[in-house]
Parts: sequence; structure tokens; C-alpha cells
Amino acid sequence: MSRERFAWIVSVLFICALAFNLPGTFAQRDDDYAFVRTLVDVERHVASNYVDPVDSEKLHQAAIDGMLATLDPYSIYVPPALQEQFDRMLEGSFTGVGILINQRDDGDVEVVSPVEGSPAFKAGVLSGDVILKVNGESVQNLRVGDVTKKITGKLGTDVKLTVRRTTGEEVELTMTREEIVVPTVKGYKRKADKTWDYFITNDPKIAYVRVTQFTSDTFPIFEKAVQGALKDGAKALIVDLRFNPGGMLDQARQMVDLFVDKGVIVSTKGRNRGEETIYAEAEGTLPDFPLVVLVNEHSASAAEVVAGSLKDHNRATVIGARTYGKGSVQEVIPLDDRGGELKLTTAYYYLPSGRLVHRKKDATDWGVEPQIKVELDEETQKIVERGLAEADFFPRATTRPTTVPTTKATASTQPTTTAATQGVDMQLETAVNTLVGQVVLRDQRK
Repeated sequence: MSRERFAWIVSVLFICALAFNLPGTFAQRDDDYAFVRTLVDVERHVASNYVDPVDSEKLHQAAIDGMLATLDPYSIYVPPALQEQFDRMLEGSFTGVGILINQRDDGDVEVVSPVEGSPAFKAGVLSGDVILKVNGESVQNLRVGDVTKKITGKLGTDVKLTVRRTTGEEVELTMTREEIVVPTVKGYKRKADKTWDYFITNDPKIAYVRVTQFTSDTFPIFEKAVQGALKDGAKALIVDLRFNPGGMLDQARQMVDLFVDKGVIVSTKGRNRGEETIYAEAEGTLPDFPLVVLVNEHSASAAEVVAGSLKDHNRATVIGARTYGKGSVQEVIPLDDRGGELKLTTAYYYLPSGRLVHRKKDATDWGVEPQIKVELDEETQKIVERGLAEADFFPRATTRPTTVPTTKATASTQPTTTAATQGVDMQLETAVNTLVGQVVLRDQRK
């Protein structure tokens, strides 16, 4: 018997022995092998016999994307070439144009929000825009991961997006790819020294902190801002989570834990994952004071966990419009053979009340419902969003609102944002007026 034949027999016996010790049935393994063989056969025939030359790498990517496309828009394969950029996005910095996108049920890829100060923002990309073309090529029927690949590119290069506004108008916007560093914690307006002013009213002193996304350093900056405002005499706080697409769950957990001293913050459940419940801890919890959380249709994921958990604990009054309904957990799984990463949905978020945040197909109940509903039409939302973004770069056109007490029991205030949003941002005005009333009642009881 030749050495080669002996080695072959030993290998077969080893594989058979190993198979008896692996979980699963032979039938399942046979099905897996049959699928792989079929996939390889199809790829070989296409590569050899298709009428035009084909790119094998594109075929492989399409096979993976096609499989994941049957799941949900959030399960994607990140190839090695984009892995570093994807990881940096999770940390809050990346090279690109600065837009956060999502795939709707009808297949359209829409802009959830442009990153403030980004090339996309400067070019005029708006929340709700539907991306039709990238550099003149249609992206219809492409998955969100493929659209992202087309938009991303080398630092300093241009990319052209054709978008459809919510009004139906189509516009073409050109922007240059940059290194995007996402600032996630903002105040009410800039001071003369360019630091944030976190007070929206001075009498009573109501603080305002806006969180645009949850990245790795969001909570420490948020906590510092809130602690500083309390030290400076804040009697109440507005946490603005409007247009916040979410991010890292751990940062959201810490934010809730800052205001809640016990009980469930959030639970995650999946088909092959045991239920994981995250609890609040008493250590480090701030004293009780009036708190409002602002949300809208573009508040998603981790932002919904914060708003929903604080609402369920009766720790905050949630004001605005029902949130987006993105309550799924994506696990990033490194792939050894091909390289790259698999971002796979493995569980859903559940609030302390047991409510499922995620909007499933044909669902009638999802997200977080505010206790005080203040809905804005699309045109008003655009004005508000633009005004909030401009606060990062330009001084407020108006002075801070002041409160003129009429008696010890009543007070009036006229909160303003920029000149563009004055008298328009009824969600923010409602938040201020709600907190003024709560502060006055607290002071009366003392």
C-alpha cells in the first residue's frame, strides 16, 4: 500500500470518528455539504460559461449577501477591505461622507440622519431622503450594505448622491469623503469660548443635553455634562434623543443607570441565546429631579432603550412622537476562513415592562410611545433638525429664554432655539414648559 493511499485512508477514518463526536445529525451535515457542493458547482459554471467575463469575488459576495437578504436589513457581511472602517464606525469615527442609512420594508434605502458637520450635512442631505443613485448608478434593489460600499471610498475623493426628498423632488448632491469624527454629546448653544452652554432657561435653571448617537465615549461625556449642570444649580434636565439612530447598548445602559437605582434596565432574548437581563445599581445614581426625554420618529435602537426604560421606571416624562422601532441586537462575528466579519441579528430588546421595541413586519405596536405626544410634520422636522445641527457651529441668533414668575405658584417661559426654529420646535417648548411646572410644584412643597 502506498504512503499516499495509507494517509488518505487514515484521514477518512479520522473524519468519520470526528463526525460521531460532533453535535447535529448526519442528515443535517449531508444537507450542508450538498448545499456547499451546489453553490460551488453553480459558481464554477457561471465563471466558465457565462456569456461575459465575471468577477469571481463579486459572485462570492453576492452569494453571501443573497443569503443574508432573506433575514433583515441589519444582518450583513463586512468584507476584509471594509472591516477596519466598519469597526471604526462602531467607535464613532470613520472615513466617508457622514450619513446613517437604513433599508425600509419596501427596499428603499433612506437616510436616518446625516452626521452633523459631515460632508453629507454640508451638501444638504436630509433625514428621510431616499438614495436613488451613487455616482450615477442606480441602487434600486441593493441592500444597505452594498449601498454603503458604493458610498464609501478613499479619503479626499468625491462621491455623487442622487436622492429623492420626502416631497418627491429629486436632487443630485456632490460631497468629498473625509475623516468623520462624530461628536455625540451637545448642549443648548455655544458660549463665546466655543464650549457648550447646557442651560436653556435660567429661572428656573433647566439644563439641556442632546445625545446624537451612542459611541464608546458617549456616557462619560454625558455624565460630566449632567454633573456639571447640577453643580451649577440645575433643577431639571432635558435629554434630547431626537434624530438619534442608536449605537452601543452599554452606553445606553450606563445612561439609564445614572438615573435609576434598581430594577431592570433592559432584557435581550434570542432563539439560541438565553435571556440576558441588565439591572440598575444604586451606586452612582443621581438624586431625583424632574427629567424629560425628547424622542421622535428618528430615535432608534439604544435611544429607544434609554427613553423606554426611563419611562417604565417612571423616572422621566417622554415627550415627542413614537420612536422608530429598531430593537434588535447585532452580534459582530469574526470570520476565520475568508476574513471579514458577520454582523448578525441574534436577539431583540425588551423594556422593563416586557414591551418589544422592534417593529416587526405588519406590526401595529412598536417603539416607545411618549406620555405627551407632540408630533411635527415633515417640513417642521427639517427646520428643527437643521436648527439643532446649526447650534454646533453658529451662535444662537436669539438670547436665552427667561422666566418671569407671576406668583410663587406659576411661571411663564418662552423657550427658543435658533431664529429658524423659534416658535416652531413645539416638542422642545413643551419639554421646557412641562419642567417649569414640575419645578414650581416642587418648590411649593418645600
